Amino acid sequence: MIVIEKYGKTEQEAIESALKELGATRDEVEIEILEESSRGLFGLIGGKQARVKVTKKYNYGEEAKNFITKIFDKMNVQVDIEVEEDDDNVRIDLRGENMGLLIGHRGETLDSLQYLTSLVVNKGKENYKRILLDTENYRQKREKALERLAKRLAQKVKRTGRRVVLEPMNPYERRILHSTLQDHPHVVTYSEGEEPYRKVVITLK
Repeated sequence: MIVIEKYGKTEQEAIESALKELGATRDEVEIEILEESSRGLFGLIGGKQARVKVTKKYNYGEEAKNFITKIFDKMNVQVDIEVEEDDDNVRIDLRGENMGLLIGHRGETLDSLQYLTSLVVNKGKENYKRILLDTENYRQKREKALERLAKRLAQKVKRTGRRVVLEPMNPYERRILHSTLQDHPHVVTYSEGEEPYRKVVITLK
């Protein structure tokens, strides 16, 4: 959080000077008038300048972008970063060459970067925002693949009568499997094991 104080002939002049130095708009700052300006006697003698304190609001999306940029700079990798932010989430899309390396085995590298970014951005903040990191539309593709997998394995369990235990998955991916099969007429799902080795089990009702 950046705080500066500025003087000006008027409150408006002091505020504009602070905004220019911060490179910010009024929506991005909090303004406190510390001293009001006065013209003095006949507008000439004893006049007083205005003094304002301008605080740049914490921007989750900007902080996330700065953190990710530093990581890729150290890796000498050029990546275009697009950020969208709402009241609850910060969505970050990464574009560049060789994004497959960033995704990693079944998204593990991407998940790790997402987790680290979330820790940095939300550290010490009262309001928590969920960080959603994606590249090459991987999240949606992975979700569709997991939905197909869940349905295929549900049919297998129905046919054989034997439960199926999937490989360990992160909470996000486990939720997709549970959600896909929650209304299935013949099978149920549950998770077993401890993180990070927690697995989804599909079995007959």
